[in-house]
Amino acid sequence: MQKTKNERLMGLLKDLRKVGDIEGSSIVSRDGLIIASDLLADVDTKTFAAMSAAMTGAAETATTELKRGNPEQIIVDSKLGSVIATGAGKKAILVCLIKPRANLGLVLLNMNKSSKKISKILKRKIYLIEYQEDLQF
Repeated sequence: MQKTKNERLMGLLKDLRKVGDIEGSSIVSRDGLIIASDLLADVDTKTFAAMSAAMTGAAETATTELKRGNPEQIIVDSKLGSVIATGAGKKAILVCLIKPRANLGLVLLNMNKSSKKISKILKRKIYLIEYQEDLQF
């Protein structure tokens, strides 16, 4: 039996966690909604998605205004670890939580491979696994 889009996306996120230095990951729409998530239990996924999309959008605006093109990835470092975001096609962003002193080259290599697979899986439509509860139709 063929896997659903959600199962395929979740499989990619679970595989990323196996890299070792990745504590959790999420696929987020560019407008800040969760598509798929493998984050730690104490992370608010809705807030994480919204902030990741805002961070990526701000970085893209800044680099475009500075005539540097679109960023390949956005890396935010802190003493407790890093957050890395990279595009996963026109409609999504792959965001990972990284352990301190991680092997950045290995993390970026695996994120790049995964983002290409995510882009292919999503193709034209965004498949949301979680909807905002306050939407009115």
